[in-house]
Amino acid sequence: MNILVTGGAGFIGSHFLLRHVQQQPADSVVVLDALTYAADKTFLDPIKDAITFVRGDIGDFALVTKLVEEHAIDTIVNFAAESHVDNSIVDSAPFLRTNILGVQNLIEVIKAHPTIRFLHISTDEVYGDIEDSDPPRTVGDALWPSSPYAASKAAAEMLVMAAIRTYGIHAAVTRCTNNYGPHQAAEKFIPTVIRHALLGQPVPIYAEGKNKRDWLYVTDHCDALEMILKTQRPLSLDTISRSEITRDDTRGKNFFNIAAGNEWQNIDVAKKILEILGKPESLLTFVADRKGHDWRYCIDSVAIRTLGWKPQVAFDEGLARTIDWYRSRV
Repeated sequence: MNILVTGGAGFIGSHFLLRHVQQQPADSVVVLDALTYAADKTFLDPIKDAITFVRGDIGDFALVTKLVEEHAIDTIVNFAAESHVDNSIVDSAPFLRTNILGVQNLIEVIKAHPTIRFLHISTDEVYGDIEDSDPPRTVGDALWPSSPYAASKAAAEMLVMAAIRTYGIHAAVTRCTNNYGPHQAAEKFIPTVIRHALLGQPVPIYAEGKNKRDWLYVTDHCDALEMILKTQRPLSLDTISRSEITRDDTRGKNFFNIAAGNEWQNIDVAKKILEILGKPESLLTFVADRKGHDWRYCIDSVAIRTLGWKPQVAFDEGLARTIDWYRSRV
């Protein structure tokens, strides 16, 4: 492939690139990243000689078009996004600009170059929260986002779906559960717990910490994305009826939920990290809950599992790797 990876200096994007370059050394790889606060170009130092890195915005039509044409791009993988819920509650403007208008700009470029395959990375948060007794959400279920972040990601998905239907672009959308691992921005939940614990500082926990998340180690997520890119299943709606795309697409043609089936209450994750670090639970400090805090996320990943994917990294192992990485940086 001649692949353009947007947001490649961020958390998930950097892991995807490190693995992709190792696994697919014959591919030509271009990376576009605006290098906002959650990105770090040094994550890509081990492969810097094997990629072409460009600092820029996915909303820059001329720049994206130039990269596509100069490098004969045939595949775009879009990780670029503003992604922190708390930040979106304070100021939603950057989320609308990048997560919606930026994605629409990529679609416009693809419309002008219709042979390009597009893999758009979304989130399980587009479904909103569910109760403990609810079954896992499937790809055909209604979207009910709670935060400006989740709403912006849902809007981007709708734009991709509309472009598939109206313009016939070749696209797939993935919705993943909460990722964790090295490279994650410091303000996220697991990095926050680790950093505060290492420094012996109070560990902030929203409300009673009973909200549930399904944790997916970042490299397992990247392996799922690679499997989608490699599959020979069609990525356009040419052979799918309108009614089929509104139901659970177990054949995995366009929409994929990616989940480890590894649900934990936030408080239990924090306690596990403290136990690994040998720190007292007295560091746990309960703070006022955030606005619109989703109770639980849980999704059905049957489509990607029918392709042969399953998570490889156990939660304890993934946490140990993550803690070791942050310990080296505190």
